[in-house]
Amino acid sequence: MTLGATALAVTLVTVAVFTLIGLLQASRQTITLEDYMVSRNRIGTSAALATIVASAMGAWILFSPPEVGATSGLAGILGYCIGQATPSAMFAFMGTRIRFLMPHGHSLNEYVLHRFGNAMYVLTLGIIVFYMFVYLAAELTAIAKAVALMAGVPLWLTAVLVITAVFVYTTVGGLAATMFTDAVQFLVIVPLLLLSFAIALIALGGWDTAIQPVTEIAPQLLSLANGPGIKFGATLVIAVIAAEMFNQANWQRIFACRDDGVVRRSFLGSFFVIIPMLFIAGLLGLLAMHFGFNTDVAFFSLVEALGLPGWVSIAVLVLVLALVMSSLDTLLNGIASVFTTDLVRFFPAMQSGGILRVSRILTVAVGIPAILIAAQGYNVLYLFLLADLVCAGALFPVLFGLYSRRLTGKMAFWSSLLGIGAGALFFPQPDFSPWTELPFAGDLLVSFVVPIVVSFLIAVIWIQVRARQGNTEAFNFQQLKADIRIYGDSELTAAAEMSQ
Repeated sequence: MTLGATALAVTLVTVAVFTLIGLLQASRQTITLEDYMVSRNRIGTSAALATIVASAMGAWILFSPPEVGATSGLAGILGYCIGQATPSAMFAFMGTRIRFLMPHGHSLNEYVLHRFGNAMYVLTLGIIVFYMFVYLAAELTAIAKAVALMAGVPLWLTAVLVITAVFVYTTVGGLAATMFTDAVQFLVIVPLLLLSFAIALIALGGWDTAIQPVTEIAPQLLSLANGPGIKFGATLVIAVIAAEMFNQANWQRIFACRDDGVVRRSFLGSFFVIIPMLFIAGLLGLLAMHFGFNTDVAFFSLVEALGLPGWVSIAVLVLVLALVMSSLDTLLNGIASVFTTDLVRFFPAMQSGGILRVSRILTVAVGIPAILIAAQGYNVLYLFLLADLVCAGALFPVLFGLYSRRLTGKMAFWSSLLGIGAGALFFPQPDFSPWTELPFAGDLLVSFVVPIVVSFLIAVIWIQVRARQGNTEAFNFQQLKADIRIYGDSELTAAAEMSQ
């Protein structure tokens, strides 16, 4: 059997196993609209920790962190680790806050609608869908490129096979099936990631031998005082924190946790699990620099250059598939769920079963264009950074609204929009060259700092100006508890009667 045929066979078997696990979990209960979207108050600490980590650790960890490690060194890796793990620590506290404000809530955009109104809601909805769609496309791109590099399988074929399998159990089982498969995938991902690092290290003759060429060619990569590495690490901290706040998957899991204690323990626990996992993934990039590999496929180039036995390639392929499926199912379910608020609003006479069917159709509809993008093989890191920029502009207004009564919808909308626009002026092109003549144009750190600073200043100054004018208007947080209800036929029927 050729390498390509073996890779296809392994891919088919792996996706079939995870699909079967998801379908078996889905068959254990009748799925309602509420279960499909949030599986409210169902999971304990261990299950929550596993699904949080697995959904966060997509196939991108074998592309972006190794590229960062090979180009920005230890400083960049640490920045990536802190940036990716910090949102979990933040959710440990903001999660309990949003559960208190809207105990029957489902999503971040639902909170924004009732807190800030339609304009900010549309903007936030666009940001969430854009970020998660880019994430989805990046994950499909990652798995397609990985299999293409390892076995020469066409990009589109891998993308179609993987996402079709995910469609099957995600559309049937919803969030409950997604979280259950996440737990299984977590048990696969951690040992295989450690095994991959250990085998690569041993094949290179140990750590000292592995990094000897790096010491000679690029010694700055091994220094925490590496200026460019520190700068890029700081960029990643801001970018990833901003983006993860708009990842619907995190908000779904907040409501899926059994109680506030589970929210705090599982999200804080995931902080301490994510950091070492990403650090190891970043070190794979340093190992790849033994041969001078420093692109987003550095790890896979390393595996190929080492000429390892076939079973190692199979283990790496299973690792990548587990990673990508753990994030794809999460993203598809999350994207579909953000539209449910609108479905309930615009079709109040439709029963929950009908809305559930439409949500399932949306899940498939969103995934199809992602296949087309994955077939192009774009740089995964740039795709993420583009989505992160949009999230950075709206980060402060959305989160500040959880605590400030004086921030209005108009303030939130304009501070977010102007923040995004300001950051875009400095954001680089795909080849990371500037597209404007402004000072610092093309500087990634500046492009992420600017939108946060601009949105912060506009919102805070606006609040102070209104206060000086004697305007004491304040939002009543109790309104969120009164307005946001569980998705059930009785609630939908009530909404239909109110709309008539």
